[in-house]
Amino acid sequence: EILKGMPLHQKVCQLFIVYPEALTGISPVLATDADLEQALADWPVGGFLFDKKNMADRQQVTNLLTGVQAMTQIPLILTCDEEGGRVNRLMSTVGTTWIGPMLDYKDDGTQTAFENAQTIAADLLSCGFNTDLAPVADVWSNPDNTVIGDRAYSDDFAQAAELVAAAVEGFHAGGAACTLKHFPGHGDTSADSHDGAVYVERTRDELRENELRPFQAGIDAGADAVMIGHLTVTDIDSEPAPFSHQIVTGLLREEMGFTGVVMTDGLQMKAMTDQYSSAEIALKAVQAGVDMLLCPQDLESAAAALEEAVETGEIPSARLDESVQRILELKLRQGMLP
Repeated sequence: EILKGMPLHQKVCQLFIVYPEALTGISPVLATDADLEQALADWPVGGFLFDKKNMADRQQVTNLLTGVQAMTQIPLILTCDEEGGRVNRLMSTVGTTWIGPMLDYKDDGTQTAFENAQTIAADLLSCGFNTDLAPVADVWSNPDNTVIGDRAYSDDFAQAAELVAAAVEGFHAGGAACTLKHFPGHGDTSADSHDGAVYVERTRDELRENELRPFQAGIDAGADAVMIGHLTVTDIDSEPAPFSHQIVTGLLREEMGFTGVVMTDGLQMKAMTDQYSSAEIALKAVQAGVDMLLCPQDLESAAAALEEAVETGEIPSARLDESVQRILELKLRQGMLP
């Protein structure tokens, strides 16, 4: 019913999760004001990603998140990277429960993985968040890999699958939606997609036997979203994974049975911006089957390109509606919609 009443611009805006600074042009955003309210009215995005710069203390964070949510017609996905260990936003700023890197707990069993995720989720909810960009489903299978390293739940594929599934259940027990990342697996790479193109030299069968196991376990446990890494899997497609219909739709949706929200990794990373414009990225990703675009370098040009593509028929309106429906369904499951 909500989808039926949405104009094109509002539908397209729902596909974006952005930093609040992308709307205001002022950094850092620490509180709501009339300018932010007007920006949200003009650009009714699907969600906000918050970083350490947005966090001074717990009350300030809670006021900010409560305030932005009150400004929107369709509630926002409010998220951050709260994995534990070196990748956290709240633990080291406002003093939520400290949980170390996931690899430290790899031999402590599924109950610990569940409890850690439940604690992180409950802390997020207490500050006004509803979604976490975690758990990491990558496996630290390459010792030269520093971008994943101790962020992984394990260096063993079977163990990681068990622990990631338990973590998904823990996030849900704590009340937060969760996101498996970085599909189809960043753990065997030696390069970092923040700095440039990254290649995965695994065959499709090798991925199925190894990297995909924790993702499948997380999907089977009910993960709400899957983040696509800026990875080029040369055996499957010459295009980066977010642009690959074979990976997003063929592998993730059809073969692995994922029906939730597919999002990109941060689109400000050099693996994307070195080679593509924000407009190109948006078009290629949506055509491949991606639902949400995380932090494009240029929101206006990305949104304009998608609106024009729907108006000309380059992207069927039914394709756009599929993504918006998945986003709204996530919001409905989280109790964000009436």
